[in-house]
Amino acid sequence: MGLYKSGVMSQVTLREFDSLCLPPIEPLEPQQIKQLRESFNVSQSVFAAILNISLSTVQKWEIGQKRPTGAALKLLHLVRQKGLDSLIY
Repeated sequence: MGLYKSGVMSQVTLREFDSLCLPPIEPLEPQQIKQLRESFNVSQSVFAAILNISLSTVQKWEIGQKRPTGAALKLLHLVRQKGLDSLIY
């Protein structure tokens, strides 16, 4: 039986508890992003298209002018763990 259903935690407390259980997402260095892309043998243009972002964003990530955050960083980690095929359907 769940913590909420058993009355041990309120729904708000359960959401807070769940958010604390998620592991933090480690930032990626520019070289790591470039190595990730190159490990799949794709160009910056193709990588950008698969991630649904602009080419200039990938370029800026790879030279350190900009850093991925939020959903973009999570997506890069997903690609790192599961591969580009996980995003292609």
